[in-house]
Amino acid sequence: MSERILIAAVKKPEQSDERFQSSLDELISLCKTAGGSVEKVITQNRQKIHPAYYIGEGKTDEIREAAEQLNIDLVISNNELSAGQLGNLNDRVGVQVIDRSQLILDIFARRARTKEGKLQVELAQLEYTLPRLRGKGEEMSRLGAGIGTRGPGETKLETDQRHIRSRIDDIKRQLKLVVRQREQYRKRRKTNDVFQIAIVGYTNAGKSTLFNRLTQSNAMVENQLFATLDPLTRQIQLPSGFQTLITDTVGFIQDLPTSLVAAFRSTLEEVNEADFILHVVDASSPDLVQQQQTVNNLLHELGADTIPMLMVYNKSDQLNTDFIPMQHPYIVISALDTTDIRHLLAKLEETLKNEWDSYTVHLRPDQGKLLHRLEQETIVTKRFFQEDENAYIIDGYIRQNHPMKSLMKEY
Repeated sequence: MSERILIAAVKKPEQSDERFQSSLDELISLCKTAGGSVEKVITQNRQKIHPAYYIGEGKTDEIREAAEQLNIDLVISNNELSAGQLGNLNDRVGVQVIDRSQLILDIFARRARTKEGKLQVELAQLEYTLPRLRGKGEEMSRLGAGIGTRGPGETKLETDQRHIRSRIDDIKRQLKLVVRQREQYRKRRKTNDVFQIAIVGYTNAGKSTLFNRLTQSNAMVENQLFATLDPLTRQIQLPSGFQTLITDTVGFIQDLPTSLVAAFRSTLEEVNEADFILHVVDASSPDLVQQQQTVNNLLHELGADTIPMLMVYNKSDQLNTDFIPMQHPYIVISALDTTDIRHLLAKLEETLKNEWDSYTVHLRPDQGKLLHRLEQETIVTKRFFQEDENAYIIDGYIRQNHPMKSLMKEY
């Protein structure tokens, strides 16, 4: 049976109505993803957050009354709460109170599949919990079965701070090993000089659906926030025969808890390793400007905003009006449409050609190995046999830093 949730949210003067509403809608979606049902939303306009209760004292009484009337199991605040605010609200409202960050951590706890994902979630949960132990008392010290209390690690969070600190150190040590293994894998990929594309986008923009259609794989696809947590990498082939690796990444979200951005940095760093980015946007979303900006801001924070990018405005099948793109180069598609997928691959190849250097080489008939490499590692646009020269003439495009560039000068 799903938990009955009441949402409490404070709107500050610097927040526009649209931004406030979009963060509320997103919190409602997050609650659904966690398996809860939102029964009521209580909001308040305030100059600043109440230092003791987050929301005004009169509103806390309103929350308590609504919680009793509607048989509420859980109150979730739209902003991160301090230890004191959590403790005060719990005492005053009479039902368990958690905040947006805890809810996101909970969803991540359920979604993580790999060892690294699970360790990162546990680390983020412990780092979130540690400064709040005094404020939350007994209910915070245990991981149980309800929303905001699940965890991939121990079933019980000891209230002993020393124990939590030592567990944090232990996880950090384990993560270092996992990250080192991932880096070795990346280095191997780089040594083989495989071109890498990362799919990024706001959570639920359709990245995993697109990834599956491009790679004919069956990665998890759900109409839920954060359906993908662990990055998947597959090989795809562009129309010319050029082969590249493509990686599906975790969805971005506004107001992502700081602890999570830090904990998931090694997952998001897949983006930094990419040679090219496909930024997938839900073109049908009323919040698409905000969502697009959130992703751009996070890419900037990761230092990945200089990587060449193609905007993929997805879910064109759900558009009711003419669509005007905000960034270039771009393509408007539905990831569910096979023709659109072909158009996307062609557009991707065309965009790469604009980024890369053109070349022409003459190869002898016995240089089949080199010809094969050119077909796989560069974009070959023309290939014909010149009888009088007894040579293959190849036209194509190659990226600036490809090791074959120096080799090709001989031909």
